Amino acid sequence: MDPRIREHARIIADHSVDLQAGDNVVIDAHPVAEDLVAALHEVVGDVGANPVTTSQRTGTRNTRAYLRASDGEFETPEHELALIENTDVYIAIRATDNATQTSDVSPEVSSAHRQAHSPILEERLSTRWCLTQFPAPANAQLAEMSTEGYENFVWDAVNKDWDEQYELQENMVEILDPADEVRIVSGDTTDVTMSVDGNPTINDHGEHNLPGGEVFTAPVADSVDGEVLFDMPLYHQGREITDVFLEFDGGEVVSHSAAKNEELLTEVLNTDDGARRLGELGIGMNRDIDQFTYNMLFDEKMGDTVHMAVGRAYDDTVGEDNEGNDSAVHVDMIVDMSEDSRIEVDGEVVQRNGTFRFEDGFES
Repeated sequence: MDPRIREHARIIADHSVDLQAGDNVVIDAHPVAEDLVAALHEVVGDVGANPVTTSQRTGTRNTRAYLRASDGEFETPEHELALIENTDVYIAIRATDNATQTSDVSPEVSSAHRQAHSPILEERLSTRWCLTQFPAPANAQLAEMSTEGYENFVWDAVNKDWDEQYELQENMVEILDPADEVRIVSGDTTDVTMSVDGNPTINDHGEHNLPGGEVFTAPVADSVDGEVLFDMPLYHQGREITDVFLEFDGGEVVSHSAAKNEELLTEVLNTDDGARRLGELGIGMNRDIDQFTYNMLFDEKMGDTVHMAVGRAYDDTVGEDNEGNDSAVHVDMIVDMSEDSRIEVDGEVVQRNGTFRFEDGFES
């Protein structure tokens, strides 16, 4: 086994989920990630915890078969909910043998399925959870990289000094945490403002998401105004959506378009009332993620980017005096901030063309 796999497993256990003796652990992974699953079982056994392995991760052949055969009507599966209710640690491993496996499942069926599983998602988020990636060949192919090149890319981004990364990102936390208004400008296609007043900023240094490498918070729900062109594509439900354009007024999406698969974007926004509001503003700061790979777990952390998510706001990013955005979806989309771009916080430029004011080379 590649020693980097065992290092990956140890970081998950020690840094991301603080694995303890007696913990009930669910490891949710596609079979293609069996090496990392095996390495995690070694760690779980060494600690004295109790593992169960499932393969419910999105994009599997089984998921496609089930959704295509269904009538589109779903209830929350109580047996799956009961499993998570008795889980202390939930580890989800992204990996697939076909990145577009669910591309021929209708958006309506996928949306209904997600809504029925919302209570399970809520329960997962109450555990000590971690989402990570195993560098499977299909994911390398989607990233347009060789398998070996993708392995190096993934483990360079994952197996790193997370205390050092935390210190870098804390500079941005100290700027955003006391802030009122944030403005994002990129070229002549993006100019959007939002309030973050009273909402905490989270320093993501490889705990819930591995790799980490961002700081993020939630906009005040009705404060978002302006226009955004998300000029980096995303994969959702096995399909590519490109050049997403959203116009906000009073916090809600009032107009939208996409160059490719606009109907899928429309279905996302129609999931529920909360799907037309922003649930997250994130700023990528992981310099080891230096290329786009069609994998949001990595792409949203990339330096020189900002991402925003329509849908659910994470509870940790909503202040006690503010109302969080509730939705069955949380879909991240990315703006390239490397050129002709800036981030303003309370009227002061804190990042220009991807360089922060606390980094060398910043131009005010």
